[in-house]
Amino acid sequence: MILAGGVGSRFWPVSTPERPKQLLPLAGDQSLLHDTLHRLHPLVPGERTLVLTNETLVPAIAAASAPFGVPQANLLAEPAPAGTAAALAWAAIEIERRAGRSAVMLCVHADWAVAEADKFRAALSLAADVASAHHSLVTIGIVPTRPDPGYGYIRRGPPVAPGVYAADRFVEKPNRERAAEMVSEGCLWNSGIFVWQAGDFLDELARHTPEVAAAVDAARAKHSDARAFFAAVRPVSIDVGLLERSARVLVIPGDFGWDDVGTWAALSRTRELDAAGNAVYGPVFAKDAHGNVVHAEGGAVVLYGVSDLVVVTQTGLTVVTTVARSADLKALVESLPGWLTGRPA
Repeated sequence: MILAGGVGSRFWPVSTPERPKQLLPLAGDQSLLHDTLHRLHPLVPGERTLVLTNETLVPAIAAASAPFGVPQANLLAEPAPAGTAAALAWAAIEIERRAGRSAVMLCVHADWAVAEADKFRAALSLAADVASAHHSLVTIGIVPTRPDPGYGYIRRGPPVAPGVYAADRFVEKPNRERAAEMVSEGCLWNSGIFVWQAGDFLDELARHTPEVAAAVDAARAKHSDARAFFAAVRPVSIDVGLLERSARVLVIPGDFGWDDVGTWAALSRTRELDAAGNAVYGPVFAKDAHGNVVHAEGGAVVLYGVSDLVVVTQTGLTVVTTVARSADLKALVESLPGWLTGRPA
C-alpha cells in the first residue's frame, strides 16, 4: 500500500496541487513515486500494489504507475483528506476483501528516498514474517543519523525476538535538545513504514480507534463505499489513533539510508553532490559556492560566492531562501498574495 496523496507545500513553487512532490524528480532523475514503485517491484508485483491518492490526482498517478503493472483498479481515490488511520483502514478493507484477513499489508509513502533498496526490501520481508508469526502491528524504526527535531521517535522496549522489540513509546517531534537525548538513548525515527496482517490491523482499529471503528465495521459488512466511508470517519493519524493505544506494536530497527524528503534542505542528503557540496538539478553553474540546493526548471542559475542557499526557479518565478529557513516554506506559502499563488485575492 503506497500513500501518494498530499501536496508537499514545503516544495513550493515546484510542488502544486496538480503536480505534488510525489510526482517530482526531487531525489533523482525520476519522480519520487517512480522511485518508490521501482524499489518495491522486486518484492511486490504491480498487481498486488495499491496506491491511495486524491481523487484529482488519479490520472497522473495512473500514468506513473502503469509501467510497473499497477492496474487502474488498484488506485484508491480518497474523496477528502481524513488522516492516515482512515486511509490505511480503507486499504486494509480492500486487501481483506481481495486476499483474506491473513494477507500481509506493507504500508509505505510515495515521497521517500532510500539509498539501499536491497536492505529496505530485506527489512520489509523480516517485518512481514514477524507480523504473521506474532499477529502484531510492526513498524520499522530508522536508526538515526542525527538528532533531527523534524521526526517523531520510537522508544524501544524489551526484545521479543532477535532484532525485534516491543514498541515502548511514540514521541512526536521533540525539540533539538530532547532529540539528541533520545538518539543517545537508542530511540529510532518513526518512519511511517508499517507491516501487518489486514485482519489483525482492522481488529485492532475496532478495539482502540473509535474515530474510524464504526465506519470500518460498515465497510467490512459492505454497507458503504469510499465516499460514505471517508465521510463517516473522524480524522486521526495512525500513530495517535492506534499505535499509541495498542499493546501489540513491535519495532524493527532499519538502516538503509532512508529520508522522508520533507524540505528542500533534504536534497543535500538525497541527491548526488558536486565537489563543493552543492545539490543541483537543471542548468546550474556554481563558482566559489558551497552547500547550496538549486532546482532550476525555468532557466539557468549562476551562483557566485554564496553558501547554504536554496534557489528554485520556474518560468516567471524565482524563490531564494536559506537551507535553514527552507523548512518554513509552508508558512510562507500561506502568507503569499493571491497573484503569486493563483488563489483568489
